[in-house]
Amino acid sequence: MLKRWIVASTAVALIVTSITAQADASGAAAPQGAEPAPAAPPAPAACSSTQEFFDTDCPLTWHGITLYGAYDIGVGWVSHGMPTNGHNYEGESLVNRNGNRSRYLIEPNNLQQTGVGIRAKEPITDGWSVVFNGSTGFDPQSFELANLAATNTINNGRARQNYSFAGDGARAGQAFNDEIYGGLSSTDFGTLTFGRQRALGTDATLLYDPAGGAYAFSFIGYNGLMAGGGDTQDTRWDNSIKYRLTYGPAHFGVMYKFTDGEGGCYSASATWTAATCTPEQTHNQAYGFDLGGTYDKLSADVVYQHVDQAISVLNPLLGPESLTQPYQSTLNSINTNPITGPNLIGTANTEYGIVTNNSAIMGAAKYTWDAFKFFVGYEHIRQMNPTNPLGVGASAQGGYLLSGVEDDNLDRPKVVQVWWSGVKYALDSKTDITASYYHELQDNFRVPSTCSSIAGYRSSCGGTLNEVSLYIDHHFTKRFDAYAGVAYSDVSGGLAIAIPHGPGVPYYHDNNLAPTIGARFIF
Repeated sequence: MLKRWIVASTAVALIVTSITAQADASGAAAPQGAEPAPAAPPAPAACSSTQEFFDTDCPLTWHGITLYGAYDIGVGWVSHGMPTNGHNYEGESLVNRNGNRSRYLIEPNNLQQTGVGIRAKEPITDGWSVVFNGSTGFDPQSFELANLAATNTINNGRARQNYSFAGDGARAGQAFNDEIYGGLSSTDFGTLTFGRQRALGTDATLLYDPAGGAYAFSFIGYNGLMAGGGDTQDTRWDNSIKYRLTYGPAHFGVMYKFTDGEGGCYSASATWTAATCTPEQTHNQAYGFDLGGTYDKLSADVVYQHVDQAISVLNPLLGPESLTQPYQSTLNSINTNPITGPNLIGTANTEYGIVTNNSAIMGAAKYTWDAFKFFVGYEHIRQMNPTNPLGVGASAQGGYLLSGVEDDNLDRPKVVQVWWSGVKYALDSKTDITASYYHELQDNFRVPSTCSSIAGYRSSCGGTLNEVSLYIDHHFTKRFDAYAGVAYSDVSGGLAIAIPHGPGVPYYHDNNLAPTIGARFIF
């Protein structure tokens, strides 16, 4: 249904765009007025020559349709990293559970995701426009679609010390792994869109993160925990409707995600079989609200998000080469307990997901003073075991299926708090220096609550993560810039546990130092 809607909305948007552009050959500007936050400036004139394209930041617009994108690549060194693979779009700047030794790496997408997109906003009547956007990201070295799900599946069954990079994210090989949506926009009544869209938390973190979501220098951008309201797969919502309205200095947003995907087959029995599990319906609806405003040089937003049946993928499936665990197996379908008898689905190219219901509230602000921009933010996340379980065969981002599902991972509700601050200094009109600090605090949700170096740590124990970063970015032209910087991160306690079962298998190393240099071209 979603695919059919996307195809239809794309066709309608492009047809209307073409008709209105031809009918208005004089190139009259779209009506000005209230716009979704942040307010957009009047559209600049399209590029008229190759020289103008390279000398200015004019858009590549033809008949009302604009092509845009970026290419960002660099080199770096990490004190504790893994071999890279062509599916990874985040690099290795943040401390990683499986990072085992120092490495020199080609680092992708350090300041911005490499990708390409098309967008359109064309008037259809006085004060009303059709809007459309479709964008996707890819690895700047391999040119493969951004796909963190594949970083897990290609490592399934390997010994942990032989992993290449493995992570989790909302970009999972989809043709449009960032966004694809269409809708209507009014100068008086706001903008209403439907499709695959960035969550309200993603919009807010990009605005209030001092590093702007840069993978190489931002815990917010790299991890996705805050943007997704608890899990990184929820930084983008499929099958969602979003409404935004700006009225004077205030802006408001609301978003709802309809259920989609497969619920799988579930059983609570320790001796379940393919014949005794119960087919489940998805209940993965989500909703969110955003309220914010600006006053002089100060802006602030408060965002609330709730996601049911959120999925987190922590590690590749464990197999014959891996440490023996009762979970995450390449040998059995698992609903917390291994299946009795033949597998329900094949485990090849599948994932193991931990399922929770998440609620999160975020507050963030920024203030401009002369050449300085100051940023501060806080988010409180509460996770619970799902009210409605998912089963084996449930679908995650990108349509990947779960051959293993855990619906009772939490001994009791889990609380995570994150706060951040930073400053961006304009050294001159072409050069910025940015310093950032991020801190994650996880509470102790273990029952019994005993956690110590003597008693042993598990992932349910309290823990912390810290990241600090500093980088300089110089623009040679409007489109081309180069950067250099460093990030340092460390973990402790329950957040330093790599495999979250039994006595807890710790990170190989609890810190990472990652200097990076690179360049970016934007169009």
